[in-house]
Amino acid sequence: MPARVKKTEEKKPDSRGRRIRREILSFLRPVLIACGISLLLTQGLFVNATVPTGSMKDTIEEKDRLIAFRLAYLWEEPKRGDIIIFDPEDYPGEHFIKRVIGLPGETVEGRDGYVYIDGRPLEEPYVRETLASDFGPFTVPEESYFVMGDNRNRSKDSRYWEHPYVDKEDILGKALFRYYPGLSLYEAPDYGEAEENQ
Repeated sequence: MPARVKKTEEKKPDSRGRRIRREILSFLRPVLIACGISLLLTQGLFVNATVPTGSMKDTIEEKDRLIAFRLAYLWEEPKRGDIIIFDPEDYPGEHFIKRVIGLPGETVEGRDGYVYIDGRPLEEPYVRETLASDFGPFTVPEESYFVMGDNRNRSKDSRYWEHPYVDKEDILGKALFRYYPGLSLYEAPDYGEAEENQ
């Protein structure tokens, strides 16, 4: 009986097209992964914003770039003094950045150059000048907020809009920090005893 000879299969050399495809995929894979992570962060967790106006001076300047956290209010309610990015009802598709001043159920008004919450003056170390004109009173509905720019006399905000309140569902995120130019954290001021007594 003749000995059987095992045929060894020769490996076919990769075609040139297959090699090129493999090279392209090896190059694109990290790029696609980076794009996916970036999309997840900017559309899922964070808002990356460039500020177009001076309505929040001196806290936030024109052309500042900042990061806001989209999930900030998943576990807690917005607080007075928080800086938020939101879509105002009067300007669909536009993002605004302002400071939360009035909370649900409160009455906000401006008189004699100052903001009053339920009849008590609000201490605001972040404003650059006193109010040029009186406004209100506005009583804030549930699940809504009254917002103002820190540059009070040059800010279009809740005082002037047809729909003056920002619904909680329209808040895109809480501003955390500026990353350009320079790094600066945003923290709500401590309103002390006045806040506790409200």
